[in-house]
Amino acid sequence: MANSPAVGDLAPDFTLPGTSPAAGDQDFTLSAARGRPLVLAFYPGDETPVCTRQLCSYQTDLDVLSGLNADLWGISSQDIESHHKFQAHRGLTFPLLADTRNEVFKAYGLGSVLNRRAIFVLDSEGRIAWKHVSTTGLTFQKMDQIADVLRGLPEPTYPAETTKPKAKAKPRTPRQ
Repeated sequence: MANSPAVGDLAPDFTLPGTSPAAGDQDFTLSAARGRPLVLAFYPGDETPVCTRQLCSYQTDLDVLSGLNADLWGISSQDIESHHKFQAHRGLTFPLLADTRNEVFKAYGLGSVLNRRAIFVLDSEGRIAWKHVSTTGLTFQKMDQIADVLRGLPEPTYPAETTKPKAKAKPRTPRQ
């Protein structure tokens, strides 16, 4: 099994097919998601007891991530059809990605005979800010732990040629 990338490393880039109720089926590319913090939730399988509890708990607290300007992607080795059924049955609204060849699990040091449960929190530049790799697979990181990590991230930096988005100006009323 490959070594897991370290905190501070640029997260290994990937493109995987995925699905979300809002965006439908599409390819998700990690490097294209830069600009906002991203939580990668690697999990062993759709509709398994611990994975179901984990992802349903994340769905319940998804507004916490939204409030921190962060996104969540779930990644497992099941195919898109399995993800469709899982999302529909459990009401999951965040993207689920299909790593059917286990290439991304291996790139993150998580794949061998069995895929491991892990959380990687990436900052807005795509660097690993924090990670937790489960040793037993029977427990998972709660949203409050993940949110604490996200709260500690620095503000996103913007390239020199762009500016930080500004709030929309209120329309002016003519003076009389």
